[in-house]
Amino acid sequence: MSPGDVFDVESCPGVSYVDTGMYDTAEYGSVYVIDADRPAIVDTGIGTNHERILDALDEQGIERSDLEAILVTHVHLDHAGGAGYLAAACPNADVYVHEVGARHLVDPGRLVEGTKEAVGDQWQYYVEPEPVPEDRIVELTDGDTVDLGSRELTAHHAPGHAPHQVVFEDHSCDAVFTADAAGIWIPEQDRVRETSPPPNFDLEQCIDDAELLRRLDPDTLLYAHFGPGPDDTDAVLKQYEQVLRDWVEAVEAEVVERGSEEAAIDHFSATTEVQYVWGEHKAEAETAMNVRGVLHYLKNRGA
Repeated sequence: MSPGDVFDVESCPGVSYVDTGMYDTAEYGSVYVIDADRPAIVDTGIGTNHERILDALDEQGIERSDLEAILVTHVHLDHAGGAGYLAAACPNADVYVHEVGARHLVDPGRLVEGTKEAVGDQWQYYVEPEPVPEDRIVELTDGDTVDLGSRELTAHHAPGHAPHQVVFEDHSCDAVFTADAAGIWIPEQDRVRETSPPPNFDLEQCIDDAELLRRLDPDTLLYAHFGPGPDDTDAVLKQYEQVLRDWVEAVEAEVVERGSEEAAIDHFSATTEVQYVWGEHKAEAETAMNVRGVLHYLKNRGA
């Protein structure tokens, strides 16, 4: 798969996904297109190369003026950075987002500031987000339903990764758009990887979110990073819970072993196995960010 490629989700008729080429990396960022009575997309990428999402609409025969819903799983800019651009290009689409994050789409200034602090030199891959007009925002709370006519999606609050995160359950094909609640699926390595960025990563709540997904018992997990997951959804969710526990324990132990947080960050960045998939720069930067998220969690645990 290459950036810009569009594939159908075989287990979920009417749903396709595009590789957005996020961070100049193939098989990292996916945005989903839902061909329904009220067409929709799930997530928007970082804004860079948002034209690939518009091209995916074209490929699925959906006119831009016919798109009615832009569903944002959370307002981290790798999921919401393109919302303003796509709202401008698709004038009849409302933007659905959890109520905690809505103000950041209308005025993204603080979100940009926080993102720059979290991602460091990865900011070079981003563009400044465009604000979403306030009258185009639809605020969601836990359990709200998005009616797309021929299918319904239920939003479930999953705040472990971020307080404004929801996952969307598609009842028509028993699928869940997982946001970052199920980790990062790496197709090439056939495994799930942690995602633990600062400042909101919460181990216990992330495990609760994975258990929420298990209770929903979907046939298909549709990852934002990246693509449809494995058939055995329960097994991969159990695996992710253990991945998170092991990851936090490893970071904590490495800080003690090496005597400093920076030394631990350098160690994990230099030894990450995803450099063979994402390339050295993205793999090291992502790993360093995830370590910093765990360190923030450990410092504030129980506060």
